Amino acid sequence: MQIASSWKRSAALLAAALLLPLLVACGGAAPAAEPTAAEPTAAAAEPTAAPAEPTAAPAEPTAEPVAEKDSTLNILYWQAPTILNPHLASGTKDFDAAGVILEPLARYNEKDELVPYLAEEIPTLANGGVAADSMSVTWKLKKGVKWSDGSDFTAEDVIFTWQYASNEKTPATTASNYNGIANIEAVDANTVKITWKAANPDPYVAFVSYSGQVIQKKQFEKCIGEVSMTDAACQAANLAPVGTNAYMLKEFKPGDVVVYVKNPAYRDAANTYFDTVEIKGGGDAASAARAVCETGEVDYSWNLQVPKAALEPILAAGKCEAVAGGSFGVERIVVNFANPDSALGAKRSEPDQPHPFLTDLKVRQAINKAIDRKAIAEQLYGPTGVANCNILVVPTSVDSPNTTCERDVEGAKKLLDEAGWKDEGGARTKDGKAMTLYFQTSINTLRQGEQAIIKANLAEVGIAVNLKAVDAGVFFSGDPGNDDTLNKMFVDIQMYTNGPSGLDSQPYLEGWTCAKVNSAEGSWNQGNDGRYCNKDYDALFATYAKETDPAKRTEMAIGLNDFLINDVALIPLINRRTPNAKIIGLNGPTHNTFDSGLWNIHAWSK
Repeated sequence: MQIASSWKRSAALLAAALLLPLLVACGGAAPAAEPTAAEPTAAAAEPTAAPAEPTAAPAEPTAEPVAEKDSTLNILYWQAPTILNPHLASGTKDFDAAGVILEPLARYNEKDELVPYLAEEIPTLANGGVAADSMSVTWKLKKGVKWSDGSDFTAEDVIFTWQYASNEKTPATTASNYNGIANIEAVDANTVKITWKAANPDPYVAFVSYSGQVIQKKQFEKCIGEVSMTDAACQAANLAPVGTNAYMLKEFKPGDVVVYVKNPAYRDAANTYFDTVEIKGGGDAASAARAVCETGEVDYSWNLQVPKAALEPILAAGKCEAVAGGSFGVERIVVNFANPDSALGAKRSEPDQPHPFLTDLKVRQAINKAIDRKAIAEQLYGPTGVANCNILVVPTSVDSPNTTCERDVEGAKKLLDEAGWKDEGGARTKDGKAMTLYFQTSINTLRQGEQAIIKANLAEVGIAVNLKAVDAGVFFSGDPGNDDTLNKMFVDIQMYTNGPSGLDSQPYLEGWTCAKVNSAEGSWNQGNDGRYCNKDYDALFATYAKETDPAKRTEMAIGLNDFLINDVALIPLINRRTPNAKIIGLNGPTHNTFDSGLWNIHAWSK
């Protein structure tokens, strides 16, 4: 009884610390809380040389220099960054690390409001920036912005970023945000007009949030297309981009650490508080939580995806504050519609090789019915996650009321019987073959707990499951040379979290269209890692993409969500409210649903 009482007190402490509202979302994509790109082939141990020092004169030192103990901001990401080109990035870790250097035209704040970054203002209908016919949007750019090499940021850099990301041969993970653009013209050096291929109800789909970061034309102009992943100079640029943000790269060891220093060419360099920022990668979520909340070794830790029993006492130590709110994204199981059998050689998991039994709707429905989401939420997540049936949960207007995910063991067994899978004790069989699933996710104590529950759930209905846990730095890297990435998905099912990168869901929902199916031809980077392809879904999406009425778009987005859920294109599990954490006394960090947790790092201070 005393244990139960103590548990209740701990749970109350955690709930109070998190202050998690019922706002629900990557990848980040929030950034695709853990969204999908190409990892460099360079050896991880070798540090990357930083760009040349800027020619601009450094800002004058203040009369009272900041105390040395406050001069470095120490950040811990237990999933280590592997690339700093956001348009080739696969995970939140990479988008976030890139965003310390690079900037979009605008970002979302913790209130889901757009705030200008490289833009002078947010274009709207009222100020004339958004055309009444929804065919164009005009962005006014900040004047006097410099790249960290001292050169001028201009409209040409914006135009180039679109050309780079939308090129079919560039394996850009952000392509969906730019493919709807017909043309971008430089009205002048500080103004760009974007013209859409068709009336676009979301003028902020491009150049906004973590997927909208602008790269320098001078540095990347020879890297459009396939060379983006093969040319040595392009690989070097992917690891050391020149940027416009408050910090510039000093050193990068992919899979280990990124070190940044003040960018003296930054437009507000005099008010940049920290001299150095370090993002250290590695470890696990629990050690990351302890590093900020118990030992104070770091100032900020990302993604405390820790089982509630372990997280409660860590947060209760009193040395940190939870940074949480909105939605961290939806934890889901991705179903592989292609055959991952290694016997297929080069054809393994290619979209023209159908899966031997996951293409059967009844089998997918049975797996979905067998999973105990309530147990996962209550035993592992506590107040940091709730059982969830939908893939769209933010904004709340698109969170469908039509879907259900109650566990139904007998219903699952019946579906498998109807599909011809005989239950003779042990794994079900059909035509002499046993139903066995290979199930992978990233190494994480909570995720391994989820895997264990799901394995036991599926065993109850006669489905055998073999578990695989992959180092997070590899799993989310997108390295086309590594067979353990989520993009290749050389297994039957896999689990991770992501979400949309903006209030409009179109780029996110496009990720289940046939055109986005991952394959070797596209460096496994198109975004549809489950290889789901349904022409009826594509037709509904095409209609949705043409609709400009906000109310109708909301209704259609819900319909697309319902289509995916009813067809079991994937299996949503948990709407995550996972916190980050900061030491007491660190000012600036906020939660963020549609952007990076580091969205305002230029303003952080102690």
